[in-house]
Amino acid sequence: MGTPNQTLDQKYMKMALAQAKKAFAADEVPIGAIVVDSEGQVMGRGYNQVEKKHLQTAHAEVIAISRACKKVGDWRLNDCTLYVTLEPCTICMGLVGLSRVKRVVFGAQSTLFGYQLMVAVWIDLTRRLRRLPTISTIMAIPPV
Repeated sequence: MGTPNQTLDQKYMKMALAQAKKAFAADEVPIGAIVVDSEGQVMGRGYNQVEKKHLQTAHAEVIAISRACKKVGDWRLNDCTLYVTLEPCTICMGLVGLSRVKRVVFGAQSTLFGYQLMVAVWIDLTRRLRRLPTISTIMAIPPV
C-alpha cells in the first residue's frame, strides 16, 4: 500500500478514468478529468466532448475546470488538484496556470499533444503569470 497521498491520488484517478469511459462510450477520445479541492471534495468533472460539441476546446480538463469554477464561484482554483487520465495539452496547461490550480496528476504521457512538447513556451508563460504547478504521474503507462 502506498502513502496516504498515493492512495488518495489513486482514488481520484479512478474517478477520472470513469469519466474517460464516458468519453469512450460517446466515441470521443477517452480522456477524463476531476478537480478536487484541498478538503478532498470533487469540485468538477469532465470528459472529452470535442466531437459532440464540434468544439476543439471541449477537452476534459476545460470542462472539469469550468464546472469547478462555477461550483466555487470564482475563477481561481487555489489549492485544488486536477486529475486527468492523459497528460494535458498546451491549451489545457495554460488554463491550469490561469486558474491557479496547485497540482496536476496525470495517468499517462502524451507524446503527440502533451504539454511537454511545448515546455519551453509553457515555462516562459508561467514565469510571467505565476509559479509552475506541481506535476505528478500516477498509474502511468509508458508512451507509445
